[in-house]
Formats: sequence, C-alpha cells, structure tokens
Amino acid sequence: MLFSTLRKRLPATAPNSLSPTASRRTSSASPIPGVDPHDSQTLLLPDGRVLGYAEYGLPTGFPLLYFHGFPSSRLEARALDRLARARRIRVIAPERPGFGLSTFRHRRIADWPADMRALADHLRLERFAVLGASGGGPYALACALQLPSERLAAVGVLAGAPTWAAGTRDIMLMSRVASFLARRCPNAFRVGTDAAMCALRWLLRTRLAVRLMNSALARVQRDDSDEAVDDVRLRTLRMLFEAFAQGSAAFVHEARLLTEDWGFRFEDVQYDRVQLWHGTKDVNAPIRHTRYMAERLPHGVLHEYEGETHFTILHHLEEIMSELLPQQTPTDGEGEL
Repeated sequence: MLFSTLRKRLPATAPNSLSPTASRRTSSASPIPGVDPHDSQTLLLPDGRVLGYAEYGLPTGFPLLYFHGFPSSRLEARALDRLARARRIRVIAPERPGFGLSTFRHRRIADWPADMRALADHLRLERFAVLGASGGGPYALACALQLPSERLAAVGVLAGAPTWAAGTRDIMLMSRVASFLARRCPNAFRVGTDAAMCALRWLLRTRLAVRLMNSALARVQRDDSDEAVDDVRLRTLRMLFEAFAQGSAAFVHEARLLTEDWGFRFEDVQYDRVQLWHGTKDVNAPIRHTRYMAERLPHGVLHEYEGETHFTILHHLEEIMSELLPQQTPTDGEGEL
C-alpha cells in the first residue's frame, strides 16, 4: 500500500465501502459504492479469468500501466490522478490474480506480461510505460524481459520489493514469518489471515484505532490537517479491504511468490533502460536489495534518495514521473501533489 500517505484528498466514503464483500464485481457495469465507475473495470482474458483494473489521470494521455504494491489493489493508483492529469498521463492500474476484481489462479510472476499484453491489446495501446511500486516491482521487471521493446516506452520500479536472492539478514521479521507460513502451511495461514481481517475490520472502526492511525499518518504527510488525514485514512482502508475482497488466498500466494525465485535472471533483462527509485532508509525493502538488482540489470539506472523511507520517497513522485516519462511535461505548471 505504497501510496497511503500521499497528500491527495479524496471524497470520504460511506462506512459500507470498507466491507470486503461490498467490492466484489463480475462486470464493470456496477461500480463500488462511493467510487468512480472508472475504478471498477474488468476484462475477460482468453483463458476465462477476469482481470480487474482502474483508470485515472487524463483519458487521452500517454498510457502508463501501474502495478500496485503488496497487499493492495487497483485503488492504490487513485493517488496518482492529479499528477497524471497535470502531466497528461493515462494511468491504468490492473490487479494481480485474486486481488480485488481479478480472478484468483495460482499464477507466476513470469505469467504477468501475457496478461498485460492482453490488456494493452484490449485498450488498443500501441506503446505504453510500466511502473511497479513495492510488490509490483518484480512484475515490471518481468514485463521488461518479455514484452517487445517497440511497445514499451519506459520501465520503472519504485521502492521495489526486495529480492531474497541477495540474502535475508536485513529482511523484516514479519516478512520472513509470512514467507515461512506461506510455504509451509498455506491453508492455515489463509484461514488465520481471513480471521485477522475480520477482526481488523471491527478494530479499525474503534475510536482508539482512528486516533492512532490519524496520528501516524499526520507524522508522514505534508498536509497534516484533520480533514486531509481523515481522507487518507479512509483511502488506505479502502485499498486494504479491496485487496482482500475475495479473501486472503491471493495474499498468501503472493507472499510466497515475492520471497522465492522470481522466475528470471536480472542479467537476462535486456530492456535498454530500467529505472529504479529507492530510499536509503527503507526498512520495508532495504536499499541493499535494489542495489543488488541494479548491479545485475544490464541497463539498470538506480536513483537513490538519501534518508527517505518506503513511504517518504513519495514526496519525490513528481520528479520520479518526470524521469520515467520526460516527454510528458506538466500543463499550466500544475503538477504538485
């Protein structure tokens, strides 16, 4: 949920919009309560699966496929809407299998590019860029490896997930425990996570939880007014619960995918410029792992942000977007978030 702290104000949602079951869809015709219809689009893939996606930014702008973090959903990309409009970018945010609207299937990271090719063909995108944030990073690299370069205008990884090929000594204990449970007892992990999410839905509605969340968000936001913090809290909860709209099977499956071999070698990614942006104080995804990737990507370019964390790096999002798509200049000077 990388974008939970951006200074982007959204409309407050009704309480029932936080319900996982309220967000399930079989068609793009019925929108989620309190959410724009563009947030809830679907595509029927050739193998019968449904791919959920959202669109933000300028509808006629240059296409950017945005891959959400872990665990998260297509709604994460809503935070890009204002900046994307200013820079004339059309943000398309697909959901990985089992998250939000997308059909769950035991897929691999290396299977993702085929789904993105189908989505691009459906939307008639001749050329497009890809940006993977946090847990979406490996999927952006898979696209750089498999999709034809004549269709890829740019490839970026923002605060990308750590590669366990670089070792685990600096990986968060919580991540190591989740990886162990996902590999050794996935069914029990799934049942436990489902129960935890039910309890969390109740807990996060209590006054104490609201105060604690607002206090934490106010410390990392640029706009720490009560109204702005409330908006971000509601958006964060919507993203979280939409990710678990079908239960936690996708969460457990991806916890394993991200902590095992990703199915390709960094040395084989021959795309001519893969850009990576990372904060040096990121404890969720330690910078050492991104340096490891950048050293092995034949054309990797690493942009390090001294002192920034997994979340405060988002204060540089305008600069990052200008480096990813330099041809998409702001209109009327309105690019600030």
